[in-house]
Order: sequence, then C-alpha cells, then structure tokens
Amino acid sequence: MGKLVALILLGAGLALVGERFLTLRERMNVYREVESVEPQNCHLIEGIENGSEDIDILPSGLAFISNGLKYPGMPDFAPDEPGRIFLMDLNEQNPRVQELNISNGFDKASFNPHGMSTFIDKDQTVYLYVVNHPHMDSTVEIFKFEEQQHSLVYLKTIKHELLKSVNDIVILGPEQFYATRDRYFTNFFLMLLEWFMDLRWTQVLFYSPGEVKVVARGFGSANGITISLDKKYIYVADVLDKNIHVMKIHDNWDLTQLKVIQLDTLVDNLTIDPDTGDILAGCHPNAIKLLMYNTEDPPGSEALRIRNALSEKPTISTMYANNGSVLQGSSVASVYRGKLLIGTVFHKALYCEL
Repeated sequence: MGKLVALILLGAGLALVGERFLTLRERMNVYREVESVEPQNCHLIEGIENGSEDIDILPSGLAFISNGLKYPGMPDFAPDEPGRIFLMDLNEQNPRVQELNISNGFDKASFNPHGMSTFIDKDQTVYLYVVNHPHMDSTVEIFKFEEQQHSLVYLKTIKHELLKSVNDIVILGPEQFYATRDRYFTNFFLMLLEWFMDLRWTQVLFYSPGEVKVVARGFGSANGITISLDKKYIYVADVLDKNIHVMKIHDNWDLTQLKVIQLDTLVDNLTIDPDTGDILAGCHPNAIKLLMYNTEDPPGSEALRIRNALSEKPTISTMYANNGSVLQGSSVASVYRGKLLIGTVFHKALYCEL
C-alpha cells in the first residue's frame, strides 16, 4: 500500500510539473514570431546602447530616457558601466540625445535606473522620480531637473519595506505615487519558481510620506503603470498574463478593477498619448528569447496603441513590430506631436516620424 501511495503521489507531482511547464511556455509566447510593421521614417538613436528601458516625455517635448538597467535574467552587455539618464528634445528637427549630469551627493557608481515618472510643480519646476536598483535593492530617487545646466540635482532617496522589487511608478503629487512590484521574491531562482507556480503575489502600492499601503494585488507580474489624462484611472500592465488592468482611483487612493484588456503579447511599460488619451504599450512578443538570449535569433520588439480603453471593445493596433533585426526587447513606446520613441530593456532606442 505504501508503494502504491508513493507512486500515486509521484504521478500527481509529475503531472503538476508538466502542466505548470506547459502553462509557463504558453504565458511566455514560446512559439510566437513577429510579423514586421515598420513605419518608413524610423532610425536608431545614435548614442544609446545598453538599453532605454523607460521614457518619459514632458509636455514641452523634452524626453527623459533611462539607460543601463541591470535586471536578473536579462542580457547585460555593459556590466561594469553605471546607469545614466539621457535627454532628447523632440522639438528639434534632428533630435539628438545628451547625457544629463547628476549632482554630487548621489552614488552614481551604483545607479541602476528602471521605471521613471515626472512631476511638474505649480512653479513649473520639473522633478524626475526614478526607480533605482543599487546592488539589486529597490529605492526611488528624486531629482530636480535643471534644463539650462542639462543636469539632475539629487534631492532625496525613498526607501520602504514594502517597496521591494519595484518595477515602475507613476507620480500623483509631491512624494506621492503608485508603484508596481513585479515579483514577490528578490532571489532570481525563487522568482523563476514564483513564475513557474503562477503564485500571483505581486502588487500595486501607494506611497506618500504619511501612508504606504497595498492598493491592488493578484498580478502574475505587475509591470508598467500609468494614469489617464483625467487622473481618474490607473492602467497596470501584467507582463506574464499579457494584459492591461483598468482601475478606478478612489478618494483614499485605493484602486478598484473595472476591466482587463487581454493582448497576445507580454506587456511592459505603458504611456499615454497626450493628444488622444490612448494607451501606448512597449511589448515583448516572445519572452523566452529575452531570457535565453541568442544573437542568431534575438528577441523581437512590438509597440501597440490601445484606443477607447474604457469601452466594451477597445481598438488595438500595432504601431511598430520587428523580429529583432533592428530593435531587440522593446519595453516602452511614447509619442509627442507625431514623433514616436521606442525604448528597450538592454538594446538600443528607435526614433520614428509618424
């Protein structure tokens, strides 16, 4: 009887492992190949190598671009180089990037920028909030942007026990933001186990100086986050579930899910078209190609536009798609007056005139 029970348990265990393996392969889009959709007026941005993971464009047309992210499991072609923030003026006829100098008092050597968000004060002062992973920790850095000096003045580091494995943030007010936590475990191998077992322990957090709390939970891997033009709704990308959660903001900053927009691609960062309110999404068509990087078969890129997100049937269109021959591992898409920027986790960045 003991042997029979053992065999039954072994069989059940193997069946579970097999089912989990097949489910994970489906979630990773293992067999998907990209069909090319490439606007004519596109070119790689000179001066950007080793990633452009997030892009935030000011109403004035100045674009902040994060560079040099080191993330567990992702390719890193410059392991000894610290992260940087670039600036690009999209009002110029031929925009170029320029690295922003960061003031003293900040540990530049361990700078590992991830998601970003900007806040413009009543006096038009621009503040840049950056998710940072110094020594694989998670902090949020606050900088003041000095346009004339092309520099960032370091102001403050925010750290909290709930702000672990932070991926992206969206600013609501001075030192007030929502943040996504993309994994529960900080250890890379436990993170893989978390994905494999589909634990759904990742969250959206609300942070302010007086209160820090979980406002949404149950995501496979909460990733990009942004806010609607009218400031009533939050959009959250779940990269493993290949969808976008539409959530209503309450007066106490809690969130209530209204709907889920299902896609056929792994959604990374989200931005908003300032003219239309459409959601723009940087996506990974096939995640296995990201995690198991092969120069002969690199990960592709995909940028989507989601119109009428609050309607029963949002319209989804492809703005850009490439099999990796030009752009690898797209993570963000952002627009300004007919100009499109697409960033990547570890590769280059693309500029298009639509």
